[in-house]
Amino acid sequence: MAETDYAMPSESGPTRRVAAHLRRFLLPHLIFYTGLLIALLLLLLCGIVLYEGRIDARDRSIAMQQNLALMASWDIERNIEIYSLSLQAVVEGATDPEVVKLPMPLRRQVLFDRATTAKYLGGIYVLDAKGDIAVDGKSDVPRKANFANEPYFAVHRDHPDVGLYVSPPYHSRLRGGSPSIALSRRIAKPDGSFGGVAVMSIRLEYFQNLFSRLSLGDRGSIALINTDGKMVAREPYDPKIVGRDISHASTFRRFMTANEGSFADTATIDGVRRLYVFRHLEHLPLIIMVARSEADTYAAWYDRAIPIGSAMAVLAIGFVGLSLLLDVQLRKRHRAETELQALARTDGLTGLDNRRMLDVTLAREWRRAAREQHALSLLFIDVDYFKRYNDTQGHQAGDDALAAVGHCIAGCLRRPADYAARYGGEEFVVVLPDIDTDGAVTIAEAIRTGILDLGIRHDAGTAGRLTVSIGVTTSYPERDDDIQAALKLADDALYRAKETGRNRIVVQTAAPPDHFESRRA
Repeated sequence: MAETDYAMPSESGPTRRVAAHLRRFLLPHLIFYTGLLIALLLLLLCGIVLYEGRIDARDRSIAMQQNLALMASWDIERNIEIYSLSLQAVVEGATDPEVVKLPMPLRRQVLFDRATTAKYLGGIYVLDAKGDIAVDGKSDVPRKANFANEPYFAVHRDHPDVGLYVSPPYHSRLRGGSPSIALSRRIAKPDGSFGGVAVMSIRLEYFQNLFSRLSLGDRGSIALINTDGKMVAREPYDPKIVGRDISHASTFRRFMTANEGSFADTATIDGVRRLYVFRHLEHLPLIIMVARSEADTYAAWYDRAIPIGSAMAVLAIGFVGLSLLLDVQLRKRHRAETELQALARTDGLTGLDNRRMLDVTLAREWRRAAREQHALSLLFIDVDYFKRYNDTQGHQAGDDALAAVGHCIAGCLRRPADYAARYGGEEFVVVLPDIDTDGAVTIAEAIRTGILDLGIRHDAGTAGRLTVSIGVTTSYPERDDDIQAALKLADDALYRAKETGRNRIVVQTAAPPDHFESRRA
């Protein structure tokens, strides 16, 4: 018999079943991932709030440090301005002929006035063009010392245009090595040539006392640095740090990028990470730096963030745990429902659908065939002389044979819409949507020969092996009540197959209505 090709049918019924199965399968996972998403959103919200709190702590610390830097810079600028005015008066007096004629004690009094009484003044001098002390603020008889090689002398000698000069820190030779900085101004002769230098030294104790009054925590620091990168003063105080060159440090390079600003960095001096605020002093080659350790800056924030973050993490984990528990329970329920549905629709012996599901599926396919006007073929299959097989081989062998027959029938169906079910006992029904008689017979023949080829021994059978008889009918559905008529036609065809010798196929079908067009691909 020639093989007949046939078209794929619409699969709305199977599609609905698949969709329902997917919904039942995905619902537990959807609940879990929804719970996970909510937990992540809670953590994200908590993170945003904590991050904003951290930014607020940083901003408040910067504002406080800026105020301290401003207070310190104002104090230093004011005092240096006073010292600078005193030096200017010394320069003017040193070039006044009337003052030069005065005796040394009186000249000292006129030149230095009350400057020598300043609290942190280390010394005040007039140096001649060779660098020797010409007038000593501490003695009527100038002490013997030469300062020609000192920066505060050489700069005025070599650069006439330099005004007030602020020296790097040094250890005073005249005061037992006391740490100091020098303020100096050039003294010019009437003809404009170099005539010497007016020098005032300031003890670094002034800066240390000023900085010690500013509270920045145990790991905070405040420092005065000149624009060449030399450390002038620092709190906490360490004599080894005074005069150290930090021009290579990343912090100093950032100090030089703007007149004022703030940033976080790790100190090269002690390795502590700090929040830095800096400000260049007006008209002076000095930078005031106020640094607070990040540990102190964020201490209060940490005190709040850790319990809040921990509580939120526990809440999120609990939320995820509950979602996971619900997911597990729903999946267990889904598996149980699936097993129950399988038990309700499946024949436990053959693995095919049972009679109940056959009725549901056949009714659905019948209505679809009527709606779409295509043929519907049925195969009624009966195992030949099965009672004799049971009697001779035993019931267990009979069950095994039925299972093999069911598996063979299912294996001969190639399309998703083709359907097989156990009708009862040794009878099976195959539903073939959108297949005409020729196509149905082709499939029936494949089933018949497939079961014969199983080679199941059956001494009481027609061929010494287990065989089947098949009745084939093709219907052209129009009404629901035609289903039983179609089944009767298939059953009648099966009866004739058995009456005419078994192990064969018999076709009994009605002609299609005139208006019905069966589609064959």
